[in-house]
Amino acid sequence: MDTEGSSAGGSWEQLPSALQKLAELGSSESDSEDLRLRKRVLNLSSALMATLSPIWVLTYSALGIWLAAGIPLVYILASAALIYAHSRTGIYRAFRTSELAMMLALPFCLQWSLGGFANSSVVALWALTAPLGAVFFVGPRHAIGWFVTFAALVGVSAALDPTLSSGAPQIPEGIIVTFFALNLLAVSMTVFLLLEYFVRAREAEQARSERLLLNVLPESVAVRLKRSPSVIADGYAETTVLFADIVDFTRLAERIDPDALVKILDRAFAGWDDLAAHHGLEKIKTIGDAYMAAAGVPEPRPDHAIAVARMAVEMRQGITVHGPDGPEALKVRIGIDSGPIVAGVIGRSKFIYDLWGDTVNTASRMESSGEAGEIQVTDRVRRALEPDFLLRRRGEIEIKGKGRMTTYLLDGAR
Repeated sequence: MDTEGSSAGGSWEQLPSALQKLAELGSSESDSEDLRLRKRVLNLSSALMATLSPIWVLTYSALGIWLAAGIPLVYILASAALIYAHSRTGIYRAFRTSELAMMLALPFCLQWSLGGFANSSVVALWALTAPLGAVFFVGPRHAIGWFVTFAALVGVSAALDPTLSSGAPQIPEGIIVTFFALNLLAVSMTVFLLLEYFVRAREAEQARSERLLLNVLPESVAVRLKRSPSVIADGYAETTVLFADIVDFTRLAERIDPDALVKILDRAFAGWDDLAAHHGLEKIKTIGDAYMAAAGVPEPRPDHAIAVARMAVEMRQGITVHGPDGPEALKVRIGIDSGPIVAGVIGRSKFIYDLWGDTVNTASRMESSGEAGEIQVTDRVRRALEPDFLLRRRGEIEIKGKGRMTTYLLDGAR
C-alpha cells in the first residue's frame, strides 16, 4: 500500500508546474481533499478540451462553414471566462454546471450544424464527456440525469438525421474520415487521462488515510476493524507493559510558552516512537507527558520482557531542553511489569487500541512510585530478565492499590 500511495502521490507532483497551478485555481484551504480533487479534475478537463477545440475552429473556418467554426470557439471563450471567474470568486457550482452543460450541448449543436452523424464525423461523441465528468464532479447519483439527457439528445439526433443530412454542407471525404479518427482518439484520450488522474489521486488519498489509520492502530487490528467494525478484544497471557513519565514536566510547563512545551514533547515522543519501532514494541498511547508501550501485543513474542527492557534502558538517557534559565536535563521515570492483559478496540468514534488488566495497572504503579532516572520493575520482570540484565533490589515499598511489593531497579544489560 505504501508503494502504491507514493506512486499515486507522485503523479500529481510530476505534473508540470503550470498545470499544477491551473488545476489549483479556485481551490481554498477550507476545501476538503475530495472537493479539491474534483476542482482539479474539472479545471484540467476544461482546459484540455479548450486546447483541442482550435482544431475544429481552424478546419471549419478554412472550409467556410462559419457556424460550425463558431461553436467550438464559443466553448473556448466561455471556458476561459469561467475558469477565470472561478479562480477569482470560487463559484465552483456555477462553473461545474456551466461546463457540464457546454460539454453536453455544444457537440450536438456542432453535429446538427454539420448535417448529422456521418457528415460531422460523429462529433457528438464529445458530449459523452458530460455524464462521465458528472460522475467525477457531482457524484454517481447526480450523474444519472446527465446521462439520461445525453441519451435523449442521441435519440433526437437520430430522428433529425435524415432531415439534417439532406442539407449538409460539403466537406471533403478525407476530412470526414480524419475527423472520425480524431474524435475517437481525442475523446478516448481525454476520458482516459482524466480517469487515470482521478484514480491515482484517489489512491494517493486512500494511502494517506491508511497511513493515518496505522498511526492509530496496529496493522493486524486495523485490518480486522475494516472487515468487521465490531468490538475487538483479545486476551494475551504473556506480555510486558512499559510506562514512562518525564520528571518535573509540570514545573517546566509553568515556565515556558505552550509552543515550546509542545515541541519538547514532540521531540521526546518522536524519539521514543523510533525506539519502539526499532525494538518491535507497540506504542499504545500518550497521556500528557506520559508514554505507554507494550511488547507481546498484538503479535505474541517470547522475548517481550527483554525487548521492553532494552527500550527502557535507551529511553533513560533523558532529554535536554532549553528552558528560560538555559539548557537543563530532564530525567525520565519508567515502570515495567509482565503478565496477562486484555487488549482491544472499543467505541465507535475516536477509537484507540488500549490495554486493560492488573499488569497494566501494576506497570503504571511501578512508574509513579519510581525514582527519577530509574527503571523500576516487578519481580515477574526480574525473573524474565535475569541473568542477561543487571538489576538491583530496591526492597519492599508501598504500592497504591497493591500493598507492599518487592521491586527492582534495572541498570542495563550485562
